[in-house]
Amino acid sequence: MTHTPQIKIPATYMRGGTSKGVFFRLQDLPVSAQVPGAARDALLLRVIGSPDPYGKQIDGMGGATSSTSKTVILAKSARPEHDVDYLFGQVSIDKPFVDWSGNCGNLSAAVGSFAIASGLVDPARVPANGIATVRIWQANIGKTIIAHVPMTHGEVQETGDFELDGVTFPAAEVKLEFIDPAAEEEGGGGAMFPTGNLVDDLDVPGIGVLKVTMINAGIPTIFVDAQAIGYTGTELQDAINGDPAALARFETIRAHGALRMGLISHLDEAAKRQHTPKVAFVAKPASYVSSSGKKVAAGDIDLLVRALSMGKLHHAMMGTAAVAIGTAAAIPGTLVNLAAGGGEKSSVRFGHPSGTLMVGAQAQQVDGDWSVTKAIMSRSARVLMEGFVRVPGDAF
Repeated sequence: MTHTPQIKIPATYMRGGTSKGVFFRLQDLPVSAQVPGAARDALLLRVIGSPDPYGKQIDGMGGATSSTSKTVILAKSARPEHDVDYLFGQVSIDKPFVDWSGNCGNLSAAVGSFAIASGLVDPARVPANGIATVRIWQANIGKTIIAHVPMTHGEVQETGDFELDGVTFPAAEVKLEFIDPAAEEEGGGGAMFPTGNLVDDLDVPGIGVLKVTMINAGIPTIFVDAQAIGYTGTELQDAINGDPAALARFETIRAHGALRMGLISHLDEAAKRQHTPKVAFVAKPASYVSSSGKKVAAGDIDLLVRALSMGKLHHAMMGTAAVAIGTAAAIPGTLVNLAAGGGEKSSVRFGHPSGTLMVGAQAQQVDGDWSVTKAIMSRSARVLMEGFVRVPGDAF
């Protein structure tokens, strides 16, 4: 009986923010997977363990959640004033596809660390001690991210006392700047507000007309008022993810919002574009107990936000969605801004299922159009395992 041997591919398993993913250098991938296409997608699906009808990804590196079914490919950048090109693939758990339509803000926190440790950054730009500034080109959305990575004795510092709600243990703080974060999505015209409005009426079959703020910043996101869809904004994962009817309603909102934003041309296309846009619901501050048992007081936050990723309520907050939250909060009149009390804001602290997060944004209005020069937030990152992943040689 013949068999196909496994092949070894250099890889690093990393946590970035509240996500985990498998990181590769482009040059280390098999030749057929070094270019976009079916071979690359098939390889990454096999690495992660998808598609898995059991939804567990037992035979791969995935963790059976949208936060842990992720892949990253990095290469030294030939683009002026950039150090590394960062490509993110969101791997579907139960379906055979990889979504390349957006960024992962959480894993962005690990890109600088991996790039330095993997020799993708000019050593002359990396201090032995202090802060290394890594200039990242986010290839999925064509945007620049600046990562400020702490260095100690010539190595990336990963341990520290920075605490991030949604992550059990403290680590070193990595500050991220998302430059000009309004996403230039194909079909979306490159506008921060694709319809030209801060608030729109979105007619959703089976639900009715909803007031929504649809924004391209960090990642395309549809914001809706929690009360309008029967929620308080203090919900934890089980309240949403344990309700199939609720998940179906959110997917209907997402699909119709995607169509209105110009991200798809037909509703059927939404099923093949799970990573974007995101759907989030917002509410005014209220006290609640987070998933870890931590008490979050209404007086300690500016607003409540709950967001869905890949069809499920996220356990904390996606980094890219946090950029969208910070950006929308900075612009008077959006649903996010109104939930936070209205007026001009340069930063907000919002409550999510795992605790709280602060994000800042610099917004300005020029000739009636809003623009944001950058959004800022802090995350952390850590190498969990490094070496090789193995996949059957005929898997791609």
